[in-house]
Amino acid sequence: MLILIAGPYRSGTNDDAELIQQNLDNLEAAALPIFRKGHIPIIGEWVALPLMKLAGCKQIGDEVWEEIQYPAAHRILEKCDAILRIEGASKGADEDVRIAREKGLIIYYNIEDIPYAKS
Repeated sequence: MLILIAGPYRSGTNDDAELIQQNLDNLEAAALPIFRKGHIPIIGEWVALPLMKLAGCKQIGDEVWEEIQYPAAHRILEKCDAILRIEGASKGADEDVRIAREKGLIIYYNIEDIPYAKS
């Protein structure tokens, strides 16, 4: 399965770069266990951050950021089989779950609930 990992990125950080990096680290911490279960993990920021840099994003929340940040995850969801919603308040992650639910994707809240891929 292709599994989007959704959770806080900017939420609760007051746009502090260190706290944002901690949130990204938390998202990324879920990627290896998903991979080891035989799936492909993806995080919206893995797509959005390089694109925003290329597009000339100057700061979080600017016009370029708004154009790319959330739409990147929403486009990824078009290709995903499931979503892992990690803990923490996040309007963006909640929206990802809403979209995933509409699309009939599997929604996980714990890595342990994700099955191993069949060989």
